[in-house]
Amino acid sequence: MELDRDQLQKDIIALYTRDHAELGASGTLDHLERGRQWDLSGALRSGGVLVFPHAGVKDCGYQIAACVHAALDSGADKVVVISVLHAFTADMEAARRAVANGGKPSDWPYWGIQGTGIDGPRQEWRSDHALMSWRHFWNAEVRRRGLSPERTPQMIERYPYLAGGKPEELPGIDALAELVKDAVIVSTADPFHHGIGYGDTPENAFHHDAAGLKRAQAVIEDGIRILGAGDYWGYNQHCVTAKSDHRDAGQVFRYLRGPMTGRVVDITYSDAASCITRHHRRGSRPRWSSGRW
Repeated sequence: MELDRDQLQKDIIALYTRDHAELGASGTLDHLERGRQWDLSGALRSGGVLVFPHAGVKDCGYQIAACVHAALDSGADKVVVISVLHAFTADMEAARRAVANGGKPSDWPYWGIQGTGIDGPRQEWRSDHALMSWRHFWNAEVRRRGLSPERTPQMIERYPYLAGGKPEELPGIDALAELVKDAVIVSTADPFHHGIGYGDTPENAFHHDAAGLKRAQAVIEDGIRILGAGDYWGYNQHCVTAKSDHRDAGQVFRYLRGPMTGRVVDITYSDAASCITRHHRRGSRPRWSSGRW
Protein backbone atom coordinates (compact mmCIF):
# COMPACT_ATOMS: atom_id res chain seq x y z
CA MET A 1 0.00 0.00 0.00
CA GLU A 2 1.43 3.38 -1.02
CA LEU A 3 1.41 6.49 1.13
CA ASP A 4 -2.00 8.20 1.06
CA ARG A 5 -0.74 11.78 1.13
CA ASP A 6 -4.14 13.44 0.94
CA GLN A 7 -5.52 11.55 3.92
CA LEU A 8 -2.27 11.95 5.82
CA GLN A 9 -2.47 15.71 5.47
CA LYS A 10 -6.06 15.74 6.72
CA ASP A 11 -5.15 13.55 9.68
CA ILE A 12 -2.16 15.71 10.62
CA ILE A 13 -4.29 18.87 10.53
CA ALA A 14 -6.89 17.14 12.71
CA LEU A 15 -4.20 15.92 15.11
CA TYR A 16 -2.67 19.38 15.53
CA THR A 17 -6.09 20.97 15.98
CA ARG A 18 -6.93 18.41 18.65
CA ASP A 19 -3.59 18.80 20.42
CA HIS A 20 -3.95 22.57 20.58
CA ALA A 21 -7.46 22.22 22.00
CA GLU A 22 -6.23 19.73 24.59
CA LEU A 23 -3.49 22.11 25.67
CA GLY A 24 -6.07 24.72 26.49
CA ALA A 25 -5.18 28.00 28.09
CA SER A 26 -3.24 26.46 30.98
CA GLY A 27 -1.16 24.13 28.82
CA THR A 28 -0.38 26.92 26.40
CA LEU A 29 0.70 29.16 29.28
CA ASP A 30 2.91 26.39 30.64
CA HIS A 31 4.78 26.12 27.34
CA LEU A 32 5.07 29.90 27.10
CA GLU A 33 6.58 30.00 30.59
CA ARG A 34 8.98 27.13 29.84
CA GLY A 35 10.08 28.97 26.73
CA ARG A 36 11.33 31.79 28.93
CA GLN A 37 14.33 29.73 30.05
CA TRP A 38 16.26 31.16 27.07
CA ASP A 39 16.57 34.75 25.89
CA LEU A 40 17.29 34.42 22.16
CA SER A 41 16.21 37.91 21.12
CA GLY A 42 19.81 39.07 20.75
CA ALA A 43 20.43 36.53 18.01
CA LEU A 44 17.59 38.04 16.00
CA ARG A 45 18.66 41.62 16.63
CA SER A 46 22.14 40.78 15.33
CA GLY A 47 20.76 39.35 12.08
CA GLY A 48 20.67 35.70 13.07
CA VAL A 49 17.91 33.20 12.45
CA LEU A 50 16.11 31.01 14.99
CA VAL A 51 14.81 27.63 13.87
CA PHE A 52 11.98 25.95 15.78
CA PRO A 53 10.30 22.55 15.21
CA HIS A 54 6.78 21.87 14.04
CA ALA A 55 6.49 18.35 15.46
CA GLY A 56 4.03 17.40 18.20
CA VAL A 57 3.10 20.55 20.12
CA LYS A 58 2.92 18.72 23.46
CA ASP A 59 6.54 17.67 23.00
CA CYS A 60 8.14 20.79 21.57
CA GLY A 61 5.71 23.65 22.21
CA TYR A 62 8.08 25.30 24.68
CA GLN A 63 10.75 25.49 21.97
CA ILE A 64 8.34 27.25 19.63
CA ALA A 65 7.35 29.54 22.50
CA ALA A 66 11.01 30.49 23.06
CA CYS A 67 11.20 31.73 19.47
CA VAL A 68 7.91 33.62 19.81
CA HIS A 69 9.32 35.43 22.85
CA ALA A 70 12.54 36.20 20.99
CA ALA A 71 10.68 37.64 18.02
CA LEU A 72 8.44 39.80 20.19
CA ASP A 73 11.34 40.90 22.42
CA SER A 74 13.60 41.75 19.49
CA GLY A 75 12.04 45.16 19.00
CA ALA A 76 11.43 44.48 15.31
CA ASP A 77 8.31 45.78 13.64
CA LYS A 78 8.29 42.89 11.18
CA VAL A 79 8.80 39.14 11.64
CA VAL A 80 9.28 36.95 8.57
CA VAL A 81 8.76 33.23 9.08
CA ILE A 82 10.50 31.16 6.40
CA SER A 83 8.64 27.89 6.56
CA VAL A 84 8.82 24.36 5.32
CA LEU A 85 6.32 23.49 2.60
CA HIS A 86 5.48 19.79 2.78
CA ALA A 87 4.97 17.59 -0.28
CA PHE A 88 1.37 16.57 0.30
CA THR A 89 0.70 15.62 -3.30
CA ALA A 90 2.39 12.94 -5.37
CA ASP A 91 3.38 15.58 -7.95
CA MET A 92 5.05 17.78 -5.33
CA GLU A 93 6.98 14.77 -4.05
CA ALA A 94 7.99 13.85 -7.60
CA ALA A 95 9.28 17.38 -8.09
CA ARG A 96 11.31 17.25 -4.91
CA ARG A 97 12.84 13.90 -5.83
CA ALA A 98 13.61 15.02 -9.37
CA VAL A 99 15.44 18.11 -8.15
CA ALA A 100 17.40 16.08 -5.58
CA ASN A 101 18.49 13.87 -8.47
CA GLY A 102 19.80 16.83 -10.43
CA GLY A 103 16.68 17.91 -12.30
CA LYS A 104 15.82 21.53 -13.06
CA PRO A 105 13.52 23.18 -10.49
CA SER A 106 12.11 25.38 -13.25
CA ASP A 107 10.57 22.29 -14.87
CA TRP A 108 7.97 22.20 -12.09
CA PRO A 109 5.07 24.58 -11.41
CA TYR A 110 5.83 24.61 -7.66
CA TRP A 111 9.21 26.33 -8.10
CA GLY A 112 9.09 29.61 -6.20
CA ILE A 113 7.91 31.18 -2.96
CA GLN A 114 4.37 31.12 -1.61
CA GLY A 115 2.86 32.86 1.40
CA THR A 116 0.68 35.54 2.91
CA GLY A 117 -0.19 38.32 0.52
CA ILE A 118 1.20 36.57 -2.56
CA ASP A 119 -1.40 36.02 -5.25
CA GLY A 120 -1.04 33.35 -7.88
CA PRO A 121 -1.99 29.79 -8.75
CA ARG A 122 0.26 28.18 -6.13
CA GLN A 123 -1.47 28.29 -2.74
CA GLU A 124 -0.43 24.94 -1.23
CA TRP A 125 0.85 26.76 1.85
CA ARG A 126 -2.70 27.45 2.98
CA SER A 127 -3.29 23.80 3.91
CA ASP A 128 0.15 23.09 5.35
CA HIS A 129 0.47 22.36 9.07
CA ALA A 130 4.03 23.64 9.52
CA LEU A 131 3.09 26.94 11.20
CA MET A 132 -0.07 25.90 13.03
CA SER A 133 1.69 25.73 16.39
CA TRP A 134 3.71 28.87 15.71
CA ARG A 135 0.47 30.79 15.10
CA HIS A 136 -1.06 29.22 18.21
CA PHE A 137 1.70 30.46 20.53
CA TRP A 138 2.18 33.76 18.70
CA ASN A 139 -1.49 34.67 19.08
CA ALA A 140 -1.57 33.48 22.69
CA GLU A 141 1.46 35.52 23.67
CA VAL A 142 0.24 38.62 21.84
CA ARG A 143 -3.01 38.34 23.82
CA ARG A 144 -1.17 37.69 27.08
CA ARG A 145 1.00 40.78 26.60
CA GLY A 146 -2.06 42.84 25.78
CA LEU A 147 -0.56 44.07 22.54
CA SER A 148 -2.85 46.14 20.37
CA PRO A 149 -2.77 45.61 16.60
CA GLU A 150 -0.74 48.81 16.30
CA ARG A 151 1.90 47.53 18.74
CA THR A 152 2.04 43.96 17.41
CA PRO A 153 4.84 43.26 14.92
CA GLN A 154 3.67 42.35 11.45
CA MET A 155 4.09 38.59 11.00
CA ILE A 156 4.62 37.41 7.42
CA GLU A 157 4.83 33.78 6.27
CA ARG A 158 6.96 32.64 3.34
CA TYR A 159 7.16 29.10 1.92
CA PRO A 160 9.96 28.44 -0.61
CA TYR A 161 9.93 25.28 -2.69
CA LEU A 162 12.58 23.65 -4.90
CA ALA A 163 15.58 25.83 -4.09
CA GLY A 164 17.70 23.05 -5.60
CA GLY A 165 21.06 24.43 -4.48
CA LYS A 166 20.39 27.78 -6.18
CA PRO A 167 18.18 29.84 -3.85
CA GLU A 168 19.25 33.00 -5.67
CA GLU A 169 17.29 31.79 -8.73
CA LEU A 170 13.99 31.16 -6.95
CA PRO A 171 11.16 33.26 -8.39
CA GLY A 172 10.30 35.84 -5.76
CA ILE A 173 13.66 35.78 -3.98
CA ASP A 174 14.44 39.44 -4.75
CA ALA A 175 11.15 40.56 -3.25
CA LEU A 176 11.83 38.44 -0.18
CA ALA A 177 15.33 39.91 0.16
CA GLU A 178 13.79 43.37 0.15
CA LEU A 179 11.16 42.30 2.68
CA VAL A 180 13.67 41.05 5.25
CA LYS A 181 15.92 44.13 5.17
CA ASP A 182 14.06 45.61 8.13
CA ALA A 183 12.74 42.36 9.61
CA VAL A 184 13.87 39.55 11.87
CA ILE A 185 13.78 36.02 10.49
CA VAL A 186 12.66 32.82 12.15
CA SER A 187 12.29 29.48 10.43
CA THR A 188 10.92 26.03 11.16
CA ALA A 189 12.28 22.55 10.60
CA ASP A 190 11.97 19.01 11.79
CA PRO A 191 15.60 18.40 10.86
CA PHE A 192 15.88 14.67 11.55
CA HIS A 193 13.26 12.02 10.82
CA HIS A 194 14.25 8.54 11.80
CA GLY A 195 12.94 5.03 12.15
CA ILE A 196 11.80 1.96 10.25
CA GLY A 197 8.79 3.90 8.99
CA TYR A 198 11.14 6.47 7.44
CA GLY A 199 13.18 3.86 5.61
CA ASP A 200 15.93 3.13 8.16
CA THR A 201 16.83 -0.54 8.41
CA PRO A 202 16.08 -2.26 11.74
CA GLU A 203 19.78 -2.57 12.58
CA ASN A 204 20.28 1.17 12.01
CA ALA A 205 17.10 2.34 13.72
CA PHE A 206 17.77 4.13 17.01
CA HIS A 207 15.17 4.50 19.72
CA HIS A 208 14.46 7.95 21.13
CA ASP A 209 16.77 7.48 24.11
CA ALA A 210 20.10 9.13 24.98
CA ALA A 211 21.92 7.28 22.19
CA GLY A 212 19.25 8.15 19.65
CA LEU A 213 19.21 11.83 20.59
CA LYS A 214 23.00 11.94 20.48
CA ARG A 215 22.88 10.58 16.96
CA ALA A 216 20.17 13.06 15.99
CA GLN A 217 22.16 15.99 17.33
CA ALA A 218 25.28 14.91 15.46
CA VAL A 219 23.35 14.74 12.18
CA ILE A 220 21.70 18.11 12.80
CA GLU A 221 25.06 19.70 13.61
CA ASP A 222 26.47 18.34 10.35
CA GLY A 223 23.68 20.13 8.54
CA ILE A 224 24.33 23.36 10.42
CA ARG A 225 27.98 23.31 9.34
CA ILE A 226 27.11 22.60 5.71
CA LEU A 227 24.53 25.36 5.60
CA GLY A 228 26.70 27.83 7.49
CA ALA A 229 29.41 27.41 4.89
CA GLY A 230 26.97 28.27 2.11
CA ASP A 231 27.09 24.85 0.46
CA TYR A 232 23.51 24.98 -0.77
CA TRP A 233 23.57 21.83 -2.86
CA GLY A 234 25.39 19.99 -0.09
CA TYR A 235 22.67 21.06 2.33
CA ASN A 236 19.97 19.96 -0.10
CA GLN A 237 21.50 16.49 -0.21
CA HIS A 238 22.16 16.45 3.55
CA CYS A 239 18.42 16.98 4.04
CA VAL A 240 17.71 14.03 1.77
CA THR A 241 19.85 11.67 3.84
CA ALA A 242 18.85 13.15 7.22
CA LYS A 243 15.20 13.10 6.11
CA SER A 244 15.03 16.76 7.07
CA ASP A 245 12.18 18.84 5.68
CA HIS A 246 14.28 22.02 5.82
CA ARG A 247 16.09 21.86 2.49
CA ASP A 248 14.36 24.86 0.88
CA ALA A 249 13.79 27.07 3.91
CA GLY A 250 17.37 26.60 5.10
CA GLN A 251 18.91 27.47 1.75
CA VAL A 252 16.76 30.57 1.48
CA PHE A 253 17.52 32.09 4.87
CA ARG A 254 21.25 31.37 4.51
CA TYR A 255 21.21 33.15 1.15
CA LEU A 256 19.35 36.10 2.66
CA ARG A 257 21.49 36.47 5.77
CA GLY A 258 24.89 35.37 4.48
CA PRO A 259 27.66 33.51 6.35
CA MET A 260 26.65 32.29 9.78
CA THR A 261 27.40 29.78 12.48
CA GLY A 262 24.82 27.85 14.47
CA ARG A 263 24.28 25.56 17.41
CA VAL A 264 21.69 23.24 18.86
CA VAL A 265 20.11 25.04 21.80
CA ASP A 266 17.81 22.21 22.87
CA ILE A 267 16.75 18.85 21.50
CA THR A 268 13.73 16.66 22.04
CA TYR A 269 11.70 14.17 20.03
CA SER A 270 8.15 13.57 18.91
CA ASP A 271 6.82 10.08 18.17
CA ALA A 272 4.93 10.15 14.86
CA ALA A 273 3.93 6.48 14.70
CA SER A 274 0.32 6.94 15.79
CA CYS A 275 -0.40 9.38 12.96
CA ILE A 276 1.62 7.86 10.13
CA THR A 277 1.39 4.08 10.55
CA ARG A 278 -1.90 3.47 8.76
CA HIS A 279 -0.90 5.65 5.82
CA HIS A 280 2.39 3.98 4.95
CA ARG A 281 3.50 0.68 3.54
CA ARG A 282 6.32 0.24 6.08
CA GLY A 283 6.37 -0.85 9.70
CA SER A 284 5.45 1.42 12.55
CA ARG A 285 8.38 1.83 14.91
CA PRO A 286 10.53 3.48 15.93
CA ARG A 287 9.35 6.65 14.16
CA TRP A 288 10.33 10.05 15.41
CA SER A 289 11.60 13.49 14.55
CA SER A 290 13.63 15.95 16.54
CA GLY A 291 14.57 19.62 16.86
CA ARG A 292 15.33 22.52 17.43
CA TRP A 293 18.44 24.41 16.53
